[in-house]
Parts: sequence; structure tokens; C-alpha cells
Amino acid sequence: MSGLVLLGYFVSAIAALVLSGWLFTHRARFGAPSGATAAALAVSAMWSVSMVAYAHTTAVSDLLFGLTGLAWLWTLYGLFAQDGRHATLAPIRPVVAALGFVGLLQLSLALAAAGADARGATALLHVEVAFRLLFCVGALVLVHNLYVGAASPVRESLRWPAAALAIMWLYELNYDTVDYLSHGARPGLDAVRGWVPFAMVCLLSLGNLAKDQGQVFRPSRSFAFQSFSLLLIGAYFAVMVVAFQGLAAIGSDVVRLAQLVFIAVASALALIVLPSRRLRGWLRVTTAKHLFQHRYDYREEWLRFTRTMGRAGAGAPPLRERIVQAVADVTDSPGGLLLAAADDGGLALEARWQWRGGPVPAHAMDQAGVRFFAETQFILDLDHWRAGRREGVPPAAVPEWLAAESDAWGVVPLLHYERLLGIVVLARPLHSRTLDWEDFDLLRVIGRQLASYLAEEASQDALGEAQRFEEFNRRIAFVMHDIKNLASQLSLLARNAEKHAEKAEFRADMLVTLKNSTDKLNALLARLGRYGAQGSESVRPVAVPELLHELARRYRNKHPVTVIEAADCSVSAQPEALEQALLHLVHNAVEASADDQSVMLLARREGSEVAIEVVDTGAGMTPEFVRTTLFKPFHSSKPGGFGIGAFEAREMIRAMGGRLEVESHEGLGTRFVAHLPLAEAAELIRTMQKRETKVA
Repeated sequence: MSGLVLLGYFVSAIAALVLSGWLFTHRARFGAPSGATAAALAVSAMWSVSMVAYAHTTAVSDLLFGLTGLAWLWTLYGLFAQDGRHATLAPIRPVVAALGFVGLLQLSLALAAAGADARGATALLHVEVAFRLLFCVGALVLVHNLYVGAASPVRESLRWPAAALAIMWLYELNYDTVDYLSHGARPGLDAVRGWVPFAMVCLLSLGNLAKDQGQVFRPSRSFAFQSFSLLLIGAYFAVMVVAFQGLAAIGSDVVRLAQLVFIAVASALALIVLPSRRLRGWLRVTTAKHLFQHRYDYREEWLRFTRTMGRAGAGAPPLRERIVQAVADVTDSPGGLLLAAADDGGLALEARWQWRGGPVPAHAMDQAGVRFFAETQFILDLDHWRAGRREGVPPAAVPEWLAAESDAWGVVPLLHYERLLGIVVLARPLHSRTLDWEDFDLLRVIGRQLASYLAEEASQDALGEAQRFEEFNRRIAFVMHDIKNLASQLSLLARNAEKHAEKAEFRADMLVTLKNSTDKLNALLARLGRYGAQGSESVRPVAVPELLHELARRYRNKHPVTVIEAADCSVSAQPEALEQALLHLVHNAVEASADDQSVMLLARREGSEVAIEVVDTGAGMTPEFVRTTLFKPFHSSKPGGFGIGAFEAREMIRAMGGRLEVESHEGLGTRFVAHLPLAEAAELIRTMQKRETKVA
């Protein structure tokens, strides 16, 4: 035997043993036929090993070959048992039994031939070949009935093992026929015989892989494209070799020169043609057209789409350019334009990505064209349109600049809930082709997805603008609230002036009140930036007793405000902001109390904090109002109130590192408690933080 023939037997033996061991260890998963298949593979491996060991047919190899046929017959009967046909089809068992008997006779003849003389052995082996022919014919009939008669759900799992058995016995049928007619002269078939078990192992492996993982062998598009490319490269080198050898066979004196010239020209052509994008585009179209049912690998397309749209960061192109790229990548287009909705209802140029065409007018498409794409969701192939196929396409859908642009190839609308947000104009690919239904379906889905990105960005922009207006309105509301409080103080002062204007003490107090009100207005103008953002006023120690007595003094001629307790300590705060926050609380307490009910102010130390209380005995608030409405801006229980006093006080105190608590009971009154850091404790914390920063 030649080395290639022996290699076939050797490879087949190894592959059969590997698959046999794997099936035997996983027989619980695949059922009873897997055990019989494993045994048959093991016997086939032994036969292949015997052929390698003796390098020719011997009595041992004949015996092992006969056992191999019986083992595969047993496997075939087990496959009938998968859908119960071994019990329901009565002819199966007699045929299997008859074939088993023929196989045993074949073994007997092989044993008899081993002990006979040369002439007798030749006659016995000739009869043995006849029995092999009978065995192969009967086995092929059974394989045919196994696959054709199987139910549809079972037929899928029988495809690969039936194909493996059919290949084996069909080959043996031809092998034994030639052997019987030519009395052993079969050199061509002998060279292939060692690779037949390997082919069976490959088919059985595919079948078991499909059963194990629920997968079908389908090469990816990139694999097919690369394989096709390798095939072309291989064909190129084959042509080179044939031409080179053909030139050498001419035998001329200039053959050496001709060979060198041919290699140089072929290499130059390869360097020019193979890197060509046009050639790669042609290869992709050809492989998709002839090797796949669908042109697109939808998993790969979606992953690429996600990568394109998910890019972010300083180096990433803007969203609108990525939108054009995402559509262009689908059709291998080298560039494109994005036309988005304009104020007049038409479309205007929004972005371009690698567009090499001419300029786009400011008014790119009018309302009639927009209405056509919005109502029809039509993906326009401009080559079809230029060829005269314009049924149903109004002139407004293809403006003059677009019709004159030879580089424009397709128009893809971006629709969001039946509203056209824009269109993408695709540039012509290097290998142009006609768009078909599969292109339209995929581009329509991607167009809708991209429209959702545009709609989301527009919503974010609108929300940001609304938030900026809300912030502005909120600042104005805070200012109006502060002005309202000052206006109330001045109005009360004016009413009291009518009664007590002649009193020198009142006039002195009036001047102080007017001065304070003026200072408050100036401070309000200076601190307008504080509303909605942290103010620029620095944090420093504020003496609590002086602050409380100043608050009480302001209301001396307006409403009773009494300082019950004022601990001699200082808090770390912004003086103006703290005073403003407490004024809000005192003002609310005064408005909630009767004229003869005093508002009480208290301050006490609690560890590293100071608790400043504003207590009234007014109507009080319900727990639900405190929980859901009190600190919600623009919700007030007072007629004409702004509803931002308590909210502003809490935000100011929070900005200074404190917190505001409230306790209220209907009919009993309300207590606000502002907890602020003690000045000494705050200074100690800042010192420690500075030291840690220096150490770091």
C-alpha cells in the first residue's frame, strides 16, 4: 500500500476511536443508538488498525471487516427503534435477521479460506464477495426505508447517520462488484477505501453536534467570503503553475525569459486587482447571491450598527454623522447625507459623512416631498428612477439637485411614529447593484431605529431648554417671594406710622426698619445668583444670641416674637443666608399665629451642633401636608402665597451643611428646628481636612 492509503486508515482509526469514546461517555444523553454506534466505531477502528499493521488484506482484517458490517447492522436496527418502527414494521426484523445470517456466513467463509490451500482459498473468497454484495444491497434497502419512512420530527436527527451508512455500503457495493467481476483487480478503489471510515466519522459528528447543541452547520458570511477569496487566490496560483509549466514544456531558448516576464506580469496584476475595494465588493455580492439564502447576516449587521451608534467620547463623530454611517455601512456605501426637518416643513442639510458629491442647497426638499416619504415610507432607488421607473414617485421627492447628483444612489426615510424626521441620501458603492426587498426591509427597520435616536435627542434638547426656563422662573419666584416679605414689612410700617408718627421712639425704629429693608433689597439683588445654585458668600462663625435678638427686634412693633433661650455659642454659616432662612420660618410662624400669640425662638447646643427652634402655637399642619406639600415649591396653603418659603429655608440650611426638621400638630402649633454645625467643631473639621490633603 502507498503512504497516502495507509495514512487514510490511520486517520480513520484515530477519528473513530475518539468519536466512539465520546459517544460512549455521553450515551445517556443520546439514547440507546449511541451505544451501538460507539461499538461499531470501535470495531471499524480495529479493522483500520489491522490494515495499517499488515499493509494488505489478511484473514484477521477479513474477520474484523465482517464484524464491522454486523456492528453497523446492529446500529441500523437501533436507529429504527428511535421512533418505534422496529416493533410496528414486521418486515424489518426478518430482513435484519437474514442480513445477520449472511454476515455470519461471510465470517465462516473467511475462516474457511484462511485454512484452505491457495486454489480453495480463492474460490471461497470469491463466494465471500458474493455474500458481501448481498449484504450491501440489503443494508442499503434498510437505510432507504429508515430515512424515507421516518416521521418529520425524527427525520432531521436521522439525516447524518443515514448518510454515513449509505456512503459506507454504497462504496462497498461498488468495491465488491468490481472485485467480483475482475477477481481482485481494484487499485483505484483500494486507494480510497481507507478514507471511507473517516468520512463516516465526519458525518456522524455533524449529526451528534446538531443533536447536542441544536445547531446546524452553517458557515458565517465572513467565513464564506474569506474562503471564496482563498479559492480565487488558489486558482490564481494554479493558473500560474500551469502556465509556468506550459512555458517550460515549449523548450525554446527564450523560455527562461518568458517565464520571468509571465511571473512579473501576473504579480503586478495581483498587486493591482486583489487590494481593490471594487473587487471586494464584487466578491461580497457574489458570495451573498450564490451561497446564501439571505444576503445579510443580521446578527453581524446589528452588532455593527450598535457599535457605530454606541461610540462616544471626544474622538467620536457627532450623532448625525454616525446616523449616516450606520445606514451606509449596511449597503457598503462610501458616504452619505442627512437631511433633517426644517422650520418651513421641508428638509435641510443636517450632516454629511464622507460625501464627495456637489453642494446641497439650503432648501433641500419641500413639503410635498416630505409628505410623500412620510405617507409611503418609500425607499427610493435612484438608479431605477433615472431609468424611467417613476410610477408613484412625485417630482418633489427627487429635487433637481438630487436628480443631477450622479453620486446619489438611494434615499432612506427616517420615520418615528409615522412622522418623517429626516432622510439619508446614500452615495453610490464602488460595486453598484440593484436594491431588492431584503435591502428595503433592513433599511426600513434601521431607519426607524435611527429616527428614534433623533427623536430622543430632540426630546433631551427640549427638556434641557424647559429646565433652563424652569430654573429662571424659579429664581424669579424666589425673588418675588422675598420682595413680598419686604413689602409686607413696609406696609405694616406705613399703617403703624399713621398711629404713632408723633412718637420719637417709633420714628427711630422706622428709620432702622427702612434701612434694613433697603439693605435687604440690595442684598437680594446681589444674591440673585444664589437661587438654584450655591451662593458665593463665605462661611464664617455667626453668633447665635445676637441673631435671635435681631430677629425678635425686627418684629417688635409687628407681632410678639420672644427669645426663650439663646445658648452663648456660634454656628458655622453664611450670615445673610442664615438670617434669610430664619426670617422665612419666623414670617411663616407669624402668619400662622393669632395677633396675641407669641412666636418663640430657642437655641441650644447638642454636641457638635446647635439647634435653633422657631415655635408657634397656631393652627398647625396635618402630617400628610408636612410629608407631601410643605417642602414642595409653588404649593401653598395660604391664599396668594408662593409656597416656597419653607423650601427655600431648607435648601439654604442644607447648603450650609445643616438640616431642617419640622414637627406640627393640628390645633397645637408647629416647631421648626434648624440643626447647624457648631463653629468650633466646623473649624476643627476643616483643619483636619487640610492636614489630610497635605499628607496626601
